Amino acid sequence: MKFKDMPYVRVDVEKTRTEVESLIAAIREAGSGSDLLKIHERYTAMMDELYTNMTLSSIRHSIDTTDEFYEKENDFYDENMPLLQDVDMAYKKALYESPYRKEMAKTTGEVMFKNIEIAMKAFDTKLIPLMQEENALSTRYSKLIATAKIDFNGEVCNLTRMRVFQTSEDRAVRKAAWEAVSRWFLSVTDEIDEIYDKMVKNRTEQAHLMGYENYIELGYYRMNRNDYDRAMVENFRKQVKEAFVPFVSELEKKRAGRLGLEKLKVYDSGMYFPEGNPKPQGTPEEILKAGQDMYHALSAETGEFMDFMMENDLFDVLGRPTKEQGGYMTYLPKYKAPFIFANFNGTSGDVDVITHECGHAFQGFLVRDEKIAEHRDITMETAEIHSMSMEYFTYDYMNRFFGDRADDYRTMHFEDACAFLPYGSMVDEFQHIVYEKPDMTPAERKQVWKDLEKVYRPELDFDGDPFFGEGGWWQRQGHIFGNPFYYIDYVLASVCAMQYKVKMDADYDAAWKSYLQLCRLSAKKFYREELREVGLDVPFEDGTIEKLVRNLIKIALPEDHL
Repeated sequence: MKFKDMPYVRVDVEKTRTEVESLIAAIREAGSGSDLLKIHERYTAMMDELYTNMTLSSIRHSIDTTDEFYEKENDFYDENMPLLQDVDMAYKKALYESPYRKEMAKTTGEVMFKNIEIAMKAFDTKLIPLMQEENALSTRYSKLIATAKIDFNGEVCNLTRMRVFQTSEDRAVRKAAWEAVSRWFLSVTDEIDEIYDKMVKNRTEQAHLMGYENYIELGYYRMNRNDYDRAMVENFRKQVKEAFVPFVSELEKKRAGRLGLEKLKVYDSGMYFPEGNPKPQGTPEEILKAGQDMYHALSAETGEFMDFMMENDLFDVLGRPTKEQGGYMTYLPKYKAPFIFANFNGTSGDVDVITHECGHAFQGFLVRDEKIAEHRDITMETAEIHSMSMEYFTYDYMNRFFGDRADDYRTMHFEDACAFLPYGSMVDEFQHIVYEKPDMTPAERKQVWKDLEKVYRPELDFDGDPFFGEGGWWQRQGHIFGNPFYYIDYVLASVCAMQYKVKMDADYDAAWKSYLQLCRLSAKKFYREELREVGLDVPFEDGTIEKLVRNLIKIALPEDHL
């Protein structure tokens, strides 16, 4: 079914509660694991309908944040989502406490019940008022960012449009663009500080109500971290600082030389070639068609997937003034349909949507017929491997988008991906510090970020910028506001994706076979077990980053390390 024809009906919270109570009663009367499975099939069908409607509402609100109908629907879910979580948790608790749980787990696997155990540690009915407030604060931030109006170059631009000027081949233009964006953020930084201060205190209060010292433990549970802990993440960040930051510093020096600069300034941070970054050729429609052709050439599975996406209009990628910023892939379970949202702006980021978001969507498409819904319910550090790896698996097809600048795109993409690892790790460490010290002032938080910049991005010169140079950069990172502790998942996944890059350079077919295996494993097993099964090194383990850097040096700096 085409996206525009998918009907939306507001979720009836009380009806859902009544139906779930009936299923809970059936669980208590069940006499076997097979009985539980049948009950769970009914629950899954009901939840597929519910989540499809909620997702339709969310997508359509993202498409136009000023649409009055879907703005009201979004407000409704901000208020009622915690109530629905309460209903969901009651069902899961009953399932978990059933004497036939272990018998059911022989079919579903243990991951499902470990996730329920974690979910019970992440939620309690007493948190509902605070969660409602938290949702409203997140929406307030998103709308503020989405409706930014910046006068530049004779037009009124949003932040997505400004990205075009921030990556102009004319250094004076991009400097002026960065300054304009900086001025806008300065004009709203106090409001963002206020929103975030309330968020931090709100989340900390939720953690205290659950008996935790601070929000970090609760945040990990909410991210469904079922196979690793804070100590492992700290060890990972330590490896990044020791082995990866020096490698990226060398890449940044190489890039500065390529640009004819002594040192990179903040307004050079997105620039890779003196003649300008490679840009995709053609209209958005032509880029999508080139993507369809590419996926047909890549494999039978990806060809079938992309046909499904195109035939059902499961892309919304055109930038518009009132559209939410950023991009994402989501899933409509009733229709077994992934959906991709983005903001094309004429930069290489448009092609990244066709690779990254389609990587997510392809994995969802591959496992769309899984009868046990929990086998599709992957955690984020695994989900991001699918998307980031697809960016590398499609390298050989970049001439379809960039013509004779395909090699430039590959260089830019690779160097940008490498630079991301320290940045993403910095975002994660920043959040750990913030939630360890929730009473910090806004100025103290900005100082923390400023100090971390020196550790993770020592090559970057802010040239006296009054916003970005004074610890304000984090305010543009939406994940910090809406999805605390999510960002490290991108970093962990990037390490795995880079391992696939090394593998595909050695044996492309074997690497693709491993990738398909990982996609199909989905959420059947735990994260570290799945990585080992498909032949990937676990990011947390000592030596993983050092080994990866040795391999990446051969790709990026061979002339310097003969």
